[in-house]
Parts: sequence; structure tokens; C-alpha cells
Amino acid sequence: MPNSTPTVGSSTYARIKHDIIFGILEPGAKLKLDALKARYDASLSTLRETLNRLVSDGFVEAPAQRGFLVKPVSRADMEEIAELRILLETHALRLSIANGDTEWEGNLVAAHHKLHVMEERMRAGEESEKETWKRYDWEFHLAMIAACGSQNLMSLHRTLFDKYQRYQNLVLTYRGEIAAREHKVMFEAALDRKPQAAAEMLEEHVRKGLAHTLAALD
Repeated sequence: MPNSTPTVGSSTYARIKHDIIFGILEPGAKLKLDALKARYDASLSTLRETLNRLVSDGFVEAPAQRGFLVKPVSRADMEEIAELRILLETHALRLSIANGDTEWEGNLVAAHHKLHVMEERMRAGEESEKETWKRYDWEFHLAMIAACGSQNLMSLHRTLFDKYQRYQNLVLTYRGEIAAREHKVMFEAALDRKPQAAAEMLEEHVRKGLAHTLAALD
């Protein structure tokens, strides 16, 4: 059986990427190797490898002679990420609805239930579990497209979703009943095997989330 224990490199990558996505490492911040070594308890070689990987994935920049820095944010970049997410995720969703079996349905039901419970808590004013809420949101969207049949598509979608979520986390405010209703409509359309309705609601969901985030950033 393959060893599933994360390597030091993969663990360091996951931790730094998490801190970029959730704004702990702020946009434009310089990533000094000595400080990162102390913070993440990783060797300089591991950190260089990790930061170069994050450059390739679009979360870190490495301007000539200036070391590494967290990629800055911009309105144009977020709009482009949202458009690409719509393109990829609606395509994956259509494929998933066509291919999904009863196991896919069961996993989707479970993911939506977890998200719905967390949305109810958020609506009641619970502010201490925002990261859990965003994780359940990701798990729901992942469950929606899990039966698309393409690992390449899933990998590209994951990177785009993380970039989109990074922008949302700059404001991390809840859209309330509207967002919960959008999730419910998508969920029911997927279970009813209505790809057009599900894809249309997904696109509306992303566009409204984009508008909400941009308005909060202005």
C-alpha cells in the first residue's frame, strides 16, 4: 500500500497556500525565507521549492532580483478568475450530472446537508466558524462536479476555486438567504438531472458572489 503520509514539502505547500488563501499572508507581502523558515519549520531548500511551486500555481510572484511575494490582487484578476471558473465548473457540472451514479447522489446530499447547517448558523449570527463554512462550501461544489470523469478538469477547477476563494476571503461576508437558496436550487436541479437549470444557477451564483466581493472591496 502506498504511503499516504504527507511529505514535508507537500505539508509546507499546503500550509503556505492556506495562509495565502485566507489572507494570513497578505497580498503583496514579501516572503522572506528566514521568517518563513521559523514560521513553518521547514528547510530553506523546501521553502524555495514550495515558493517556486506557488509561483507556477499563481499564488506567489518572483520579480527579478526581488525575491518572492504574495501575488497582489486586482479587480481585473478577480473578474477573469470568475469567468474561468464559470467556464470550467459549468462544463464539469453538466458532465457530472450525466455520469453521476447513486454514490455521487449520496455524497452530494451529504455535502449539501453540511453546508446548509453551516449556512443556518451563519444566518443566526455565528461568526466563529467562517473557515469551516468556506470548507463546506468548497466540499459542496466539489461534490457537484465529482462525477465529471476528468482528473485534469478537477485539478484546474481546484486551482481556480482557490484563487476565487482568496478574493472572497478578503471580505469574508455572508450573502445570507440568497446564497443558501442558490445552493439549494443547484442541488435540486443536479439531483433531478437537469443540467441546464443547474448550470444556469451556478453561473448566477458565481456572478452574484463576484459582484458582492467587488462591492465590498470598493
